[in-house]
Amino acid sequence: MSEGLHQDRSFTGGELRHDEFAGSEFENCIFRSGQWMSADLAGARFSDCTFEQCDLSNAVVRGTGFRTVVFKGCKLLGVPFDQCNTFLLAMRFEHCRMDFASFRSLALKGARFASCSLVEADFSGTDLRKASFDDSDLAGAVFDETVLEEADLRAARDFIIDPDRNRIKGARFALDGLPGLLMRHGISVE
Repeated sequence: MSEGLHQDRSFTGGELRHDEFAGSEFENCIFRSGQWMSADLAGARFSDCTFEQCDLSNAVVRGTGFRTVVFKGCKLLGVPFDQCNTFLLAMRFEHCRMDFASFRSLALKGARFASCSLVEADFSGTDLRKASFDDSDLAGAVFDETVLEEADLRAARDFIIDPDRNRIKGARFALDGLPGLLMRHGISVE
């Protein structure tokens, strides 16, 4: 496949090689069961696309556009989303494993993370206003100067968020999330 525009297509499994993404444009496409670990997606643009059960761990996403993209049941270990093209960036994640991914300094207002593993993910400087983390594991995730205003973390677990270093006005937390907010202050909630 050469660089170009691909519209309204479904790609399953090995239909695309690791080197067939870079510089291409995909609109309203579905990608299923692809094993594209460390694939080069540099400069590719995905608009209104869905990735289902794909492995894009350690993918190169420098300059990649993710415009209204849904990831379902995907493995995205170590993906540096902070290197993406930020123009019209909009992503949603459902049942994904995104340990060690970086979202550093991105604007992800209203982003949805449903039943995701975000162990040691980096959200430093990220704008997560109105984002939700339903049933997501945030063990070791980094929140530093992160905007979490009106974010929903009621069903998130294992997070540590310092209210002095992050903007959390209007954010929603469950009572069992209090230890993650008070850890820095040495307060124990039992």
